[in-house]
Formats: sequence, structure tokens, C-alpha cells
Amino acid sequence: MSGRLSSRLSEYRLFVREYVRNFRTTGAILPSSRGLARALSRYVARGGPKHVLEVGPGTGAVTEQIIARMGPEDRLDLVELNGSFVERLRERFETEPAFRQVAPRCRIFHQAVEDLPAEPTYDVIVSGLPLNNFTPEEVARIVAVLRGLLRPGGTLSFFEYIGIRLARSWLARREERRRLRGITRVLGDMLGPHQIRRDWIWPNVPPAWVHHVRFCPGHAGSPAPPSCADDLAPRRPSG
Repeated sequence: MSGRLSSRLSEYRLFVREYVRNFRTTGAILPSSRGLARALSRYVARGGPKHVLEVGPGTGAVTEQIIARMGPEDRLDLVELNGSFVERLRERFETEPAFRQVAPRCRIFHQAVEDLPAEPTYDVIVSGLPLNNFTPEEVARIVAVLRGLLRPGGTLSFFEYIGIRLARSWLARREERRRLRGITRVLGDMLGPHQIRRDWIWPNVPPAWVHHVRFCPGHAGSPAPPSCADDLAPRRPSG
């Protein structure tokens, strides 16, 4: 078995273990697919130099794509709550050539994103947080924190599995349906005026939307102007 395949299988086993132990904060049974990772890191390669934040990197599936797109002056911070994932990320930055090359410009924070200093520090934020597992109030707080961490004109990219909230609602009790409707409302309030692009990723387990958001000043209640929504069309599949 090749070293690359062995490493990948080891990551899968770790992800499954943490999914069982910490479903609420892990959210997925497998790491993100390459297509999903590429879509999430779309805006890392644009412009520069940039300060990038990845929230909830897990074992680093999306991180691989982020560092592949980083320019020579770009910096990357990663914030991860799960201690096992933090250990795996540190190992990758110490041992894998692509990770080692950018390691001097990267930092790993073992904490919740809400505990980062509330300053507009980042040009790009990529989030892998399982928002569907949280309460509407928690989702609203996370959105507010991420928005506060973005510099003016910065881009937030995050994903959600297609149809998951609807599918859960069919089988859920009233309280759970209320929670899921609340999450839909919170995300809708953000995406309506601020989404600049949406990619759908069918070759993922399960299929996913990737949302790209830019919080332009003065347009909180109306569609983003052309200068802000420069990628609204076309919205083609990515994979």
C-alpha cells in the first residue's frame, strides 16, 4: 500500500471515530471531497497578499487546496476545536512537503472561532463548521463572529449539504423542525443580500452547496451591487 493511500485511510478512520464521538461538532462522516475543497478555496487564489482563516479544518482536506492556492506572501490561520484533528494537522505541517513549505506562514489555534480576537483581520474565511447541528442562536452568533473577522471586501465561503434540513424535517419532531427552520431563516437573511456565488458539488458524500458571501457596507437589506457581486453569474457546477 502506498504511503499516500495509507495516510488517506488513516484520515478516514480518524474522521469516522471523531464523527461517532463528537457528532455535533464534527458533522460529517468523511473528510470533504476534492471538488468541495476546491470550491471552498476558490477565493484564496484571487488577489494578494492575503490573510486567510480556515474554520473547522478537520484533518486538512480543504487545507490542502488552500495551501496549493496560497501566494508567496499569503498567510493562513486555522482554528479547530477537536484535539485529535489539531494533532493530525500539526503532524501534516511537520511531515508533508506541501504543508512544510508554507508552515512558517501558518498558525493553528486549538479553540472555538468565537474566542479569536474580534478584529477585522482576514481577507478570506473558509468555514467547514457543521451549521445544521447547531441552534439558530449559535448559527447567528457564528455568522456574526465570522463577519466581524473579515476585512472590508473580504469573502466568506462555507458549505451545507443539499436538502439535509428538508430531509431531517420530514422525520423530525416539532422542536427539531423549529430548530431547522430557524437555521434556514438565519442563513437566508445572510445569503439573500450578500451571496456573490453558489457552487453545487454533486461528487461529494452527500452532495453540497458552497456559498460565497461578501458583506458590502450599506447593503444589508438589498441585493449586493455589481461591484460587490462580481461572481453572481454564471453559477455552474463544480466537481
